[in-house]
Amino acid sequence: DNWAFLYAQRLALKQELPLHVCFCLVPKFLEATIRHYRFMLRGLQEVAEECAELNIPFHLLLGYAKDVLPTFVTEHGVGGLVTDFSPLRLPRQWVEDVRERLPEDVPFAQVDAHNIVPCWLASLKQEYSARTIRGKIHAQLPEFLTEFPPVVRHPHPPSCPAQPIAWEACYSSLQVDHTVKEVEWATPGTAAGMAVLKSFIAERLKSFSSHRNDPNKAALSNLSPWLHFGQVSTQRAILEVQKHRRSYKDSVDAFVEEAVVRRELAENFCYYNENYDSVQGAYDWAQTTLQLHAKDKRPYLYSLQELEQGTTHDPLWNAAQLQMVQEGKMHGFLRMYWAKKILEWTRSPEEALQFAIYLNDRYELDGRDPNGYLTPVSLCPAGCLWSICGIHDQGWAERPIFGKIRYMNYAGCKRKFDVEQFERRYAPTH
Repeated sequence: DNWAFLYAQRLALKQELPLHVCFCLVPKFLEATIRHYRFMLRGLQEVAEECAELNIPFHLLLGYAKDVLPTFVTEHGVGGLVTDFSPLRLPRQWVEDVRERLPEDVPFAQVDAHNIVPCWLASLKQEYSARTIRGKIHAQLPEFLTEFPPVVRHPHPPSCPAQPIAWEACYSSLQVDHTVKEVEWATPGTAAGMAVLKSFIAERLKSFSSHRNDPNKAALSNLSPWLHFGQVSTQRAILEVQKHRRSYKDSVDAFVEEAVVRRELAENFCYYNENYDSVQGAYDWAQTTLQLHAKDKRPYLYSLQELEQGTTHDPLWNAAQLQMVQEGKMHGFLRMYWAKKILEWTRSPEEALQFAIYLNDRYELDGRDPNGYLTPVSLCPAGCLWSICGIHDQGWAERPIFGKIRYMNYAGCKRKFDVEQFERRYAPTH
C-alpha cells in the first residue's frame, strides 16, 4: 500500500530492471528515543521479509542518505531513484542533499505516498482552516482514493543479492536516549497495525462519532503509531472504514474528516509555512495577542522536569502526561487541554511551545509528525500550534495569559467526561 513503491516497480518492470528498496537509518532524529526506533526497526524487519518473498532486495544503509545513497546508486548501477515525501524541514533537506549528489543522468522522483491527495495538489498555498481546504480535498478524493494495485513478485532478479541485515547491530549505531521504554500495547509492523484497524471497525467504529472525545471510552482507532511509521497506509484505513458507511455513517464521516481533511491540513501547514514549529508561524492576530499577554502573571510556573514527571497541582493534567509517558499515546481530547495548560504554566508562549513539542516528540509514538505541530484531533498527535498559537482557529473572548487564544479549563473537562475516573486510571504510583 505504498504509491512510491508501486511507481518504482512500474518503472523497473517497464525497463526490465531489478528493483531495490533502501532505508537509510539515521543515528538520531529530533527527540526520537529508543521507543520510536525499536518500533520503526521491528516494522522494517517485516518489510524486509516481504521484499524477500517478492524477489526485491531490501538494503538497510547506516547513515544519512546524502552520505550513503549516492554511493549505493553508483555501485549498483541504479537507473532511477524514487522517494517518499514529508513536509518537515529535515526530511526535505535530506531529499535536497541527495539530489545534489546524484549522478546527473539518474532521474529522481518524489511521490507523496502517505497523503491521499498529494500535498502539492491538495492546495497551492497555506490554507487558513479546515473550512477552506475541505472542499478542495473532497473534490479530488474520487481521483486519488482508489484501491491499490498489487505489488507483484519481481521478475528481474538483481545481479548481487542484498547483504544480510544484522538487526541488533543497527541499534549500536544509534545516538538516542535509551531510558524511554517501549510500550506494551502496540506491536510494531503492518500485520499488527492491520489487526488494530480490524478491531477498530469491529468494536469501536460504531461509537467513534459519539464518544471519541471521552477519554474513558474505547472509541478511538488507536492507529496513529502505525500510520506515522508508514506501517499502515491512511488510504487503506479509509478504504476499509468506508465499507461500513451504511451502518455507521456519522462515525465514518467523522473518521474521514480527521484522518483525511484534518491530517492533510496539517501537512499543508508544514509544507507552506517554514515556521511550523515556532510562534512566528502563527497568524498575526495570534502573535499580537500572545505578545500583549506575555508578561501576565501566571498562576503557576513549572519547569520542564516538573511537567515531564507529571508533578503539577492539576491531577487531570498529570494523568494525561503519565498516560503519554507510559503508553506513548495521549487521548486526543486531552492533548488539547494538556498543551493549553503548558501555555498557562510557563514563562512565555515560546517556552510553552518548546516544552510541548519536546514532550510530544519524546514520548508520543506518533510524535515528530506534521500533526504534532498542528492538529488537535483524536487520530493525531498533540496540536501544539493549534492549542498554543490558535492556528486554524479563531479569536475568542480576551482573557489573561491566553489573550484571544481558545481557553480550556478543568471545570470544562468535568462537564464533558468523568474526570476522576481518568485520574484514578493514571494516578502516580509513588
